[in-house]
Amino acid sequence: MQAPDVPTVLRLAAESSPELSIDLDDTSYFLSTIELGLGDAPGMTRWRKRLFVATSSITADAAEYFGLPRDRVVIMGSRIDV
Repeated sequence: MQAPDVPTVLRLAAESSPELSIDLDDTSYFLSTIELGLGDAPGMTRWRKRLFVATSSITADAAEYFGLPRDRVVIMGSRIDV
């Protein structure tokens, strides 16, 4: 299984395509995240909601997974109550 490395792929694309102009030292990367919270909406019992919210926070770090430089990553997020 290969690990994705977005900066390396962009570098290879820029080298193979002269019309593609990318300054990799000045590139910003944008990620999104969703924070789940406990709400009062019906549909799921309280203990199931708590379990769902707890397990949703056990996710891999997207910037690390894609090999992105931390100093150039912008993370935008939203909150959803379940």
